[in-house]
Amino acid sequence: MTKWRSVLGNIATDLQSRVATARREADEVLVRDPLQIVIYRGYGTAERAFITGRVLEDEGARSTASDSRWRNLINALKRLESDEVPHARLSVRYAGAQQDVVSDEEGYFSAWLVPAVANTSTTLWHTAEAELIEPRRSDSEAVLGNGEILVPPPSAKFAVISDIDDTVLQTGATDLVRMARATLFENARTRLPFPGVSAFYRALQDGADGAALNPIFYVSSSPWNLYHLLTEFMQLQEIPLGPLMLRDWDFALQRPKHGPHKLGAISQIMDLYPDLPVILIGDSGQEDPEIYSEIIARYPKRILAAYIRNVTPDPGRSAAIRSLAEEVVRAGSTLILADDTMAAARHAAENGWIASGSLAGISSEKSKEEIGKAGTPIGEASTTPAPVAPTVVVDGTSPGA
Repeated sequence: MTKWRSVLGNIATDLQSRVATARREADEVLVRDPLQIVIYRGYGTAERAFITGRVLEDEGARSTASDSRWRNLINALKRLESDEVPHARLSVRYAGAQQDVVSDEEGYFSAWLVPAVANTSTTLWHTAEAELIEPRRSDSEAVLGNGEILVPPPSAKFAVISDIDDTVLQTGATDLVRMARATLFENARTRLPFPGVSAFYRALQDGADGAALNPIFYVSSSPWNLYHLLTEFMQLQEIPLGPLMLRDWDFALQRPKHGPHKLGAISQIMDLYPDLPVILIGDSGQEDPEIYSEIIARYPKRILAAYIRNVTPDPGRSAAIRSLAEEVVRAGSTLILADDTMAAARHAAENGWIASGSLAGISSEKSKEEIGKAGTPIGEASTTPAPVAPTVVVDGTSPGA
C-alpha cells in the first residue's frame, strides 16, 4: 500500500507541476499573442465590392507535411477555439475607397465599398487592405491586413457556385465520427479531394476557349475557423481559389442549419451578377439538392446545370433527388446526380462549357488520384475514402425526368 501511495503521490506532484507550467504558458499566450486582421477572399463588380473579415489573436496554427496526428489535433483546437476581438475599429480600403467599420461580438466585420474609379481591369483578383484603429497594444506595431477581391472579367461566360464538404473535399459529413476525425486529426496536406475535381474545376474556370477566367465561389456550412485550412488545401491541390462563404459556429451541440445560410449566400451572388449564368455543384449528403432546386426556382433560366455528387449509398435518397428533376427541368435547367466526376465533366463538355480536349486530362488525373500516385494525397493521408454510392444520372433527357 505504501508503494502505491508513493507512486500516486509522485504522479500527483508531476501533474500539479505540469498544470502550473501550462497555466504560466497560457498566461503568456494571452498576453503576447499578436493581433491580426484576416480579410477573407471577397467579390464584387466594377462598381462595388463586398469585403469581409475578422479581427483575431494570432494562435500560430501552422501545419507541415511531417505533423503528427497529435500536432494536427493541437492546431485544430487552436483554430476552433479562436480568440476574437469584439468591437474593434478598422479602416478598410479598396480601389481608392475607404470606410471605417466596427467588428461584432465575434470579431467579424463586413462592408460594401464603391471604388473611387470604376474597376475596368481584365484581371480576376484585386487587393483590399485594412488597418486596426483600436484596440492597439502600446508595444506593438501597426496591425495591417490585406486580402483579395474577385471581380469577374468581361471574358467570363458563367460562374460556378460549389459546396466544399463531400463535394470537393472528402469529409464524410454524413458520418459525424468520420467528419470529426478528419477535422481534428488531419491537416491541409493529408486531406483528400475527390478524384478529378482539381482538373475539372480548372477546366470550368478556363471555359471552352481556355481563357475565360470564369469565377468560382465556394459556399459551405463549415466554420470560418477552417478558412486557412481550406485555402491551403485548395492551393496544395491546385484547385482554383475563389471567395469562401462559411459559417460562424458557436460549437453548441446543435449544428447550424445549412438552408438559410446557403440560400442567402447564393442569392447574394446571383443578385450581384444578374447577367452571369451559373453552374451549381454540390453533394447528396445534406441539403444541396433541395437548396439548389429552390435557387433554380427563384432564378429561372439562370442555372445552366446542377451537378450533385452522390455520396449517399441509399436508394431512397437517390429516388428523392430524382423526384426533384421534374421541378428543375420545368425551371429550364438540368440536374446530374452521379458518384463520378467524369459524368459532370462530360456533360459540361457536351454543352460547350469546358473544352472537350480537357476530358482526357480530367480522366488521367482522376485515375492517378484513385490509385494514390501523382499529385494527391500530399504527404501520407489517413482519411478513409468515402463509401462508393450507386451511380444515377438525372437530366432533362432522362426517361421519366
